[in-house]
Amino acid sequence: MTIEVAGLSKRFGSTLAVNDLSFTVRPGHVTGFLGPNGAGKSTTMRMVLGLDRPTAGRALVHGRPYGQLHRPLHRVGALLDARATHDGRSGYNHLLCLAQSNGIDRRRVDAVVEIVGMGNAIHRRAGAYSLGMAQRLGIAAALLGDPDVLLFDEPVNGLDPEGIVWIRNLLRSLAAQGRTVFVSSHLMTEMALTADHIIVIGRGRLIADCGTQEFIDRSATNYVRVRSPQWAALATALRGAGADVTAGDDDSLVVTRLEMPAVGNLARDLGFALHELSAQQASLEEAYLELTQDSVEFSAGADQHDAQNVIEPVGVGTSLGGTEHRGNDDEH
Repeated sequence: MTIEVAGLSKRFGSTLAVNDLSFTVRPGHVTGFLGPNGAGKSTTMRMVLGLDRPTAGRALVHGRPYGQLHRPLHRVGALLDARATHDGRSGYNHLLCLAQSNGIDRRRVDAVVEIVGMGNAIHRRAGAYSLGMAQRLGIAAALLGDPDVLLFDEPVNGLDPEGIVWIRNLLRSLAAQGRTVFVSSHLMTEMALTADHIIVIGRGRLIADCGTQEFIDRSATNYVRVRSPQWAALATALRGAGADVTAGDDDSLVVTRLEMPAVGNLARDLGFALHELSAQQASLEEAYLELTQDSVEFSAGADQHDAQNVIEPVGVGTSLGGTEHRGNDDEH
């Protein structure tokens, strides 16, 4: 029940959208798929689903290319484009057509409608749905065959706060059932609450493939916050012990390259009074922005140095269609 990507590459003319990408998405976890705009996330998902042909490498689901799966809707469910419906059809008839063409009982249509909570709206024309309702319909379609493997590209888009909590709980419950859940998103706060594992790509190449907490722990933006009435002398002592020290707000020190216990022990041994000693951990967003800063294809033109709150060093004084894809707004 894994998704296996090995040496996967995709070129659109002179653009190398995916570049020798390899990873495995395993069951029992929500795996977040992260990367800047243009990183190749949607293109990778389309190749997994057989909608784009790889230039090189392979993408397998259940050990086979998607096109070789028997009754694929029963094995893999996907939401890549919430608006990929017949606008004149009701949401219910959209699901019913999918069910009938895949040998799925009508009762399963009723079941997934209840799961996504669409109520009577399911009988309205799909073309009249808000983006949030279209997302719910797309999720219902993905769940229709009760598949072991699920792929969702930006499923939170258009959902209200209640809907965001709902999709978060749904994804986690699907993973808890032993399914393989692969989710692309730009919402770092939501991924921090939802994903157990993350895969990060930039400019089509793999940047990270690890547990979410491990990824955050690697961040250089983790630091120790210290407040002391003898802050200048303490800063000098910490630098002597190999730490990097900068000035924080309200007379605090920001200490990196030295763990909190070592900072506390040094202060104790040298007789410095401490009013605060705390470990500050980066958010997933901060860790992600740090890691992908050299992989951003589209960025604002403002001077990043001027746009950020820069901390000065302490001195003496002072982030499903079926045709060959030619790119979309997210990827190209």
